[in-house]
Amino acid sequence: MTSTTDTTPAACAPEEPALPLPTRLRAGMLRWLGRFHPVGLACALLFYCWSLSPSLLPRAWYLQGVATGISVITGYGLGVLIAWAVRKCGFTTRWSRTQKKVGWCVLGAVALVIVPTFLVLGSWWQDISRELVGVEPGSNWDYPGVLLVAVVVSLILLAAGRGLRRLAQALTRLVVRLLPVQVARAVSVVVVGLVVVLAVEGLLSVEIARIANGSAMVVDEGTPDGVVQPQVPERSGSDTSFEPWDSLGREGRTFVAGGPTAEEITTVTGEPAMMPIRVYAGYRSLDGLENLSDIEQMEVLAAHVVAELERTGAFTRNYLAVATTTGRGWVNQDVAAGLEFLSDGNSAIAAMQYSFLASPLAFLADRVSPRNAGRALFEAVYDRWNRLDPETRPKLLVFGESLGSYGGQSAFSGAQDMITRTDGALWVGTPNFSEQWRRITDSRDPGSREILPVVYGGQNVRFAATPADLTDLDGVGEWDFPRVVYWQHPSDPIVWWSTALIRHRPDWLREERGADIDQGMSWIPFVTFWQVTLDMVFAANVPGGHGHAYTTEAVYFWADILGIEDEARVQTIFEALSSNEW
Repeated sequence: MTSTTDTTPAACAPEEPALPLPTRLRAGMLRWLGRFHPVGLACALLFYCWSLSPSLLPRAWYLQGVATGISVITGYGLGVLIAWAVRKCGFTTRWSRTQKKVGWCVLGAVALVIVPTFLVLGSWWQDISRELVGVEPGSNWDYPGVLLVAVVVSLILLAAGRGLRRLAQALTRLVVRLLPVQVARAVSVVVVGLVVVLAVEGLLSVEIARIANGSAMVVDEGTPDGVVQPQVPERSGSDTSFEPWDSLGREGRTFVAGGPTAEEITTVTGEPAMMPIRVYAGYRSLDGLENLSDIEQMEVLAAHVVAELERTGAFTRNYLAVATTTGRGWVNQDVAAGLEFLSDGNSAIAAMQYSFLASPLAFLADRVSPRNAGRALFEAVYDRWNRLDPETRPKLLVFGESLGSYGGQSAFSGAQDMITRTDGALWVGTPNFSEQWRRITDSRDPGSREILPVVYGGQNVRFAATPADLTDLDGVGEWDFPRVVYWQHPSDPIVWWSTALIRHRPDWLREERGADIDQGMSWIPFVTFWQVTLDMVFAANVPGGHGHAYTTEAVYFWADILGIEDEARVQTIFEALSSNEW
C-alpha cells in the first residue's frame, strides 16, 4: 500500500490566526453601518438634534426617547429619499475608497460630538420647561436613557420600513407580469401604503376600541374609595332617583356623590344656600337597547336626564347647566363646584355618560359619540327649558372640558347660535379638531394672536389662559351678555395638537410664545408633531394653570360669565376650593 498525502494549496496553507475580538467587533460594526446610506445618517443626526429642542411641556426621559427615535428614523428616511431623487435626476458622483473612508470618519466624529452635546442641552431645555410650569427639576442622569430608547425605537421602525419595502418589491414581481416595470412599482407602493393606512386607521383602531371597551366596562363597575351613594333627593343615584346608583358608572357616581352641600357653601360664603342639584344618566341605562342607533341611544339617555331634572325641581333653580362629559363620563369637579358656590347652591347641573372608553382611546377610536351626546343632551334640555316662562326660567349655561368641550360645542351651528340659545358657556381645553373652536379662532380680529384670539372685538366671545386675560384687552369694547369663554393654556398640547403640524407651521408658533412655553420652541417639520403628540401623554400631570390641568381658577371664569362683580366673595371661594377646605 502506498500512503497518500493531501498536497492541495488549501491543505498546505498554514491556518490564519484568529483576529482579536475588538478587531472583529469593529469590522462587524463597519459592515453593519455600511448598510446605511450616509446622507440618510446625516439627516438622522440633524433630526436627532431637533428632537431634543424645547416643546410645550417637560417630558419623561423615556417619552423623549420615543420622540427622538421617531424623529431620527424620519430624518433618515428623508435623507435616503433626497439622495434617491438626486440620483434619479442624473446627478451622480463616484467617490474613491479613500474619500468614502474620510467621509465616514467625519460623520462619525461629528456624531461623537453632537450626540452627547445635545443630550446635555436637551436635559437643560427640559429643566427650563419644568420651571415654567412649576415642576421640580428632573435628574440629568436619566438622559442617557434617551439615547438607548431612541436607538431601539429607530431600529424597530427601520425594520418595519424595510419589511414594507420587501413586501412592495414582492408585489412588484407579481404585477410586472401585467404592467410595465415603472407602473408596477408605483402600483405596489400605493397598494402597500393603503394597506398600512387602513390597518392603522381602521382595523387597529376598531380592535383597540373593542379590547379596551371590554376592560373599561369592568373598571366602570367600580366605585372610587370615599365615594358614597347620596341620600338627598337632589342627586341622581339616591333612593328617590329614577336612575339606580349602580347604573351611573364610576365617573357618574363620583360626580353625583361629590360637590359641596348647602351647609358647606354657607360656611364658605356666609350666605344661606341650597343643596345643589346634580343629575346624571349612565351608559348602563341602555342595557337591552343595543338595537338602537347611536343617535337614538343618546336621545334615550338625554330623556333620562330631563326626567331627573323634572324630578329634582331643577327648572325652578336660578341656573341650569348642561355639561358634556369626557370619554367615560368625567366632569371636572372644580368647574362644577365653582358654579355651585357662586350661585349659593341655587343651581342644577345635568350630564350623562356616552362611552366606557377613557378619553385618549375615545380620541383615537370614537369621535362620533361625543358629538351625538352633546347634541342630544343639549337639545333635550333646551326643548324643555324653552317651553318655560322666559321671566322665571333658569339661566341656561353650557360647559365641557376636552372631549366634553368638543362634544358640547357640536350642539351649536356657530358662535351666534351659542349666544342666541344660552346664557353663557365655559369651554375648557378644547381639542384642536373641534370644528366650532377652529372656525371661531380662524375668524379672529386682525392682529390678535391664535393663542389668545380676539373675536368680533370681544363683544360676546373671549379667550383666556388666566382670568385676567378676560379683561386685560387693549382696544376691546364692552363685554356684553351672554358671555362665552374659551379657557385654554398656551402649554396645553390637547389644544394645539394637529396632524397639520407635520408639514405646516401654525400661527401660535409664528407669534410671541405663551408665558409658560420656552421661548426657544420653534416649528420643525415632522419633529414638532411628534413632540406635541408625546406632550399629550402626561398633559394633565402638571400643576393647575398649565398644560391640560384646569382647576380652581374656574370660579373666576364663572364669575365673569355670570356677571358677579363681588371680587372679595369670588376670592374667598377660590381660596376655599384651592385649599379644599369645605
